[in-house]
Amino acid sequence: MGARVGLAHLVGAVFAIVAGGLAAANLPGDGVRFGYVDGIVFAIYLPVSFVACGWRSMRSYYRATKWLAEDRAPTPDEQRHTLRLPLTEATAGMVPWLVAAMIWLTLNLAVYGNSITSSIRVAVSIVLGGLATSALVYLLVERTFRPLFALALAGDVPERSGAISVRARLMLSWALGADVFLVMIGLTYLGRPASHPPSAAAIWFLVDAGLLAGAIVLYVAARSVADPLRALRQAVKRVQSGDLDVVVAVDDGAEVGLLQAGFNKMVAGLRERRQLQDLFGRYVGEDVARDALERGVRLGGERREVSALFVDLIGSTTLTQTRTPDDVVTLLNRFFDIVVRTVAAEGGWVNKFEGDGALCVFGAPMAQDDHATRALRAARTIRREILALSAQQAGVDAAVGVSSGSAVAGNVGAEQRYEYTVIGDPVNEAARLTDEAKHRLGRVLASEEAIARSDGEARSWVVADELQLRGRTEPTLVYEPVPTGGVRELV
Repeated sequence: MGARVGLAHLVGAVFAIVAGGLAAANLPGDGVRFGYVDGIVFAIYLPVSFVACGWRSMRSYYRATKWLAEDRAPTPDEQRHTLRLPLTEATAGMVPWLVAAMIWLTLNLAVYGNSITSSIRVAVSIVLGGLATSALVYLLVERTFRPLFALALAGDVPERSGAISVRARLMLSWALGADVFLVMIGLTYLGRPASHPPSAAAIWFLVDAGLLAGAIVLYVAARSVADPLRALRQAVKRVQSGDLDVVVAVDDGAEVGLLQAGFNKMVAGLRERRQLQDLFGRYVGEDVARDALERGVRLGGERREVSALFVDLIGSTTLTQTRTPDDVVTLLNRFFDIVVRTVAAEGGWVNKFEGDGALCVFGAPMAQDDHATRALRAARTIRREILALSAQQAGVDAAVGVSSGSAVAGNVGAEQRYEYTVIGDPVNEAARLTDEAKHRLGRVLASEEAIARSDGEARSWVVADELQLRGRTEPTLVYEPVPTGGVRELV
């Protein structure tokens, strides 16, 4: 900041000398010149003012950024002082120009004996040069300190930040970067007789200087707005492509900073919504979550044709007594991973986990004409996966029961707490079949209704027995998978 601000003031001072000299050329009567006295005063005043301004600037900077040196978050007051640094530097940097205007006004009146009009013209020219320089200083400091502003704002913008608004910034840049030079051209005619107009060199110097300085000031002002907007545009593209981990630096205390902070809050909301959707889907199942998001949630149910698959770990009490809690949890996770992956691959969903068992449903909430085929195929796959797991973890086994029929599917509970579930005879029968399967070598049983509703999958099943299931008055014909090595045709 010191290098940029010092260079801006030095260039402004040289410009004021050259412009003043050219403007006073061919002026009769007055001795307005940049003579040896001016040179001596300038040589003394310039370093003194630079040292004084540099000392003041360093004190102002360290006072405003004390929080940064102490590695802590700024207080609201420190935050405002930090954001006001560009304005502070611009206004404080104008003081030496005002002092210089008073000095040269005195020199022209007391030392050279020039007219009041000519002396005032010199003083006003110095002030106008200082205004143009201060405008550039504000923009340079504001641009230099953007990383510092990002730390001070820490992702949020206070209501009263002390920063100049974008509209005021652009209007000030236009006024001090262009209009000042138009006024300076007008001052060259002040107090001159019509017979002695200012030299063409003076006019063209001010015109060229105005074009150059105006372009620089407006360019820096435009960059102060365009750069953060460009970063926002890139961030929006990343969000459109699905990247919600993007965060833009909030490095402006005005409207642009509010836009940056608003964007970050929006993305944080989207990120939270995605996490909630992910958690929602994990808890209730992807199909249930999608159906709730699309159609809304309400209590009640509807009659659906479904297939229920119940799977239960055998000997879980023994496992908890002979293994450590960590081993039990790891084993249960591997067991449920088999169930979830297999059921999902067949288009079903796990309705709920019940201790060491799980209820899986096919045909709800999304209707499936071949729900029985999917459930039976999933039951055989789960059995194969469990056998593979038991080869690695001795003593691990599970029973599976499958049933099909009409059931009620919907949201059950209260307005404050409910869940999507399936209630009906297929669910009860699948649970009873699972209990019976624990006593059979194949560990998998399916109801006659499930086999009747399946197509080619029925060839992979064979009549196992006729059982009297608990809670039923009539015996139930049950099936089990055809033993490995052969497939029988059902009659």
